[in-house]
Amino acid sequence: MLVAGFKLEEYLRLEELTDDDGVLLVKLARRTVEHYLVRGERLKPPSEVPKRLWKKAGVFVTIERVVRRGTELAKMLRGCIGYPEPIHPLVKAMMDVAIEAAIGDPRFMPMIPSELDEVIFEVSVLSKPELIRTEKPKDRVEEVVVGRDGLMVRRPPFYGGLLLPQVAVEYGWDAETFLAECCIKAGLPPDAWLDEDTLVYRFQAVIFCEVEPKGRIIRRDLMKELKERRQ
Repeated sequence: MLVAGFKLEEYLRLEELTDDDGVLLVKLARRTVEHYLVRGERLKPPSEVPKRLWKKAGVFVTIERVVRRGTELAKMLRGCIGYPEPIHPLVKAMMDVAIEAAIGDPRFMPMIPSELDEVIFEVSVLSKPELIRTEKPKDRVEEVVVGRDGLMVRRPPFYGGLLLPQVAVEYGWDAETFLAECCIKAGLPPDAWLDEDTLVYRFQAVIFCEVEPKGRIIRRDLMKELKERRQ
């Protein structure tokens, strides 16, 4: 299948993403959700989307409710859904999961239009997950870098869980805690990462988000955020 003159089996490399791409993706995520909540219709990808955003990539959309406390903004999760694997064109996958993050996250009631002024949108574009291979399972902790890596844990045939890179930074976890929390997310004991039957994958992400509802859009620097939190 061809789209805009190139094959869809091409995969996006994270270094291809520009800041302008991030602005487009986040604005489109918001517009997609608003259109669906107000009109009950799914938008089609706009014609101005660059060709590279039609390449396949994993992607998550996170929606957070913002509460102002004095001069500070506190954020609370409102929905987060995504595709871990690069199985769909990025722009189409992002628009699909944006709607699911708004209405399909089983942890929350579906969003209503009046909430749109109270939430911020974040788009995380993922690299292809890489299986962590070590001689001993306990050595996996040495292969995880907080601020760089996200984690995905699988225990066939039923268990699986994923945590984005920003989660460990926001909660102040070290690598071992990050592994344990990802196991819990997968429905496993926290020390399941020490079991040879548990598969642990790492991935990276480029993350773009609104700094406030309908506000400026930035590319997050997790290493910088981590350093600031540790000061």
